[in-house]
Amino acid sequence: MTNLPIKQNDNYSDEAVSEFFDRYFSKKLSFPSNQVDAVLGFFLDRGFEETAAAAVSTVLLEQAKIDGVNVFRLLDTLKGLKDVELSAVVTETINYRRPKTSSLGYRRPNNFNKIERRNIEPPPKLPHN
Repeated sequence: MTNLPIKQNDNYSDEAVSEFFDRYFSKKLSFPSNQVDAVLGFFLDRGFEETAAAAVSTVLLEQAKIDGVNVFRLLDTLKGLKDVELSAVVTETINYRRPKTSSLGYRRPNNFNKIERRNIEPPPKLPHN
């Protein structure tokens, strides 16, 4: 180790290198302000927190642009969903864009009747030779 100050080379700053590689695999997408306002407003009206609504809106806008889907038609489709169904669609859309090792999920209740389950008899045992 030395006590000399670090020599700055203006041609290769760490910030410029980090910025280059942070954007290397992503291309810029831009959206009209009316689409952003409509999607953000939709999720805010459905009870989403502001940060959650912004995050979900960003993912849906990006995915709609990649898939070539009209955002307003997508919103019309989502308007007919119940809150639980909307959560499932949003979860699936977000998971589609995430790595498989960090996917989101939700708990589904077991829909079987325990009494009916107990009354099922096992098949008869076959005699051994």
